[in-house]
Amino acid sequence: MADLFGEAAPAPPAAPLADRLRPERLEQVVGQPHLLGPDGALTRLVASGTLPSLIFWGPPGTGKTSIARLLAQATGYRFVGVSAVMTSVHDLKAIFAAAAHAPSRTLLFVDEIHRFNRAQQDAFLAPMEAGIITLVGATTENPSFELNAAILSRAQVMVLNRLDADALEALLQRAEQATGRPLPLMAAARAALIAHADGDGRYLLGQAESLFTLDPAAPLDPAGLSRALQQRLPVYDKDRDGHYDLISALHKSLRGSDPDAALYWLMRMLEAGEEPLYLLRRLVRFATEDVGLADPQALVVTLAAKEAYDFLGSPEGELAIVEACLYLATAPKSNAAYVAEKAARKAAREGGSLPPPLALRNRPTKLMKALGYGEGYAYDHDAPDAFSGQNCWPDGMTPQSLYRPSPRGAEARIAERMAHWALLRAERRG
Repeated sequence: MADLFGEAAPAPPAAPLADRLRPERLEQVVGQPHLLGPDGALTRLVASGTLPSLIFWGPPGTGKTSIARLLAQATGYRFVGVSAVMTSVHDLKAIFAAAAHAPSRTLLFVDEIHRFNRAQQDAFLAPMEAGIITLVGATTENPSFELNAAILSRAQVMVLNRLDADALEALLQRAEQATGRPLPLMAAARAALIAHADGDGRYLLGQAESLFTLDPAAPLDPAGLSRALQQRLPVYDKDRDGHYDLISALHKSLRGSDPDAALYWLMRMLEAGEEPLYLLRRLVRFATEDVGLADPQALVVTLAAKEAYDFLGSPEGELAIVEACLYLATAPKSNAAYVAEKAARKAAREGGSLPPPLALRNRPTKLMKALGYGEGYAYDHDAPDAFSGQNCWPDGMTPQSLYRPSPRGAEARIAERMAHWALLRAERRG
């Protein structure tokens, strides 16, 4: 089964560079010191000699398969590797049967385990419970959403980090040692190649192998590197964690009044191919939830950005999205309307079906008039200051303070008016 560093057996000379550079011991794995350092979680498990079932969760090219293989090697387990894409429940039953009669414990590695549906995942439970297999699953997706709770309760989740610049540099140095020659890159181009890999060691080694094959006459600068290698698309999936993590970062940057960070996350999503109308919907939501009446114009601006984008399309219309993003990031913030909405819903549910007071009811018929509907209603425009102070709550229900405007932006003036009306209400009811 192919992985970041290839098969357990020595790779043939013609094998891909990533295959030839596989680590032979756990200490040679780069980029995961929290798992494989002296005090790492996996280091402690290896020292104990017994492995629990594990779920490796991390981005592509971080060594999930290699680590699983080396764990089996270090602890004397029999290694069996399968891919969920190519494996049926019938295949799994054959593996379980063989494991039940194997002379040593079996580590069953399942790549892309999230590809199994819920019913297929249930097939692992009994063999795990009986100790027939030790399951090690690898996934790029959030296990909380993609794996059965029953599997998660029987396995420890280990998070693998994307490889940082130092780890990727270490891989490049191994590649240069293995080939006996340096990469044909200037220092700036080498840094660009590492940044271009986006934390994916397998991708980096593939690009390095292409550069060795090209063997240019002179070391390449960043522009030459860009011409020589195809641009990599950002790692992003519209219905997976990457999508929700980035929109969360955008929303929180807006809420934190950081226009530069907000614009960065917005561009990350647009560059990755996110649907602009989705982003506009999130900006409209932010305008109502986090700016609110502190700046009522925020909603107007975001809706205008939607209209501008509808009219212009991409890429010209994306500037309107940028303007809306910057407007929201620099606007005064208030969630008072959002909090008031939640409080009002709670009060409405708890209050049941209390009717309005008679004075506020509609009375279009003689019967309703005879029953007292609308009787005693004070028309506010006829009162001093256009404010009667009459009770607008159901009879028997204590008036509640649901909307509490912030002292920021336009809400500061709203708060002043509400305080003034509260005084008048107390005076006129008294």
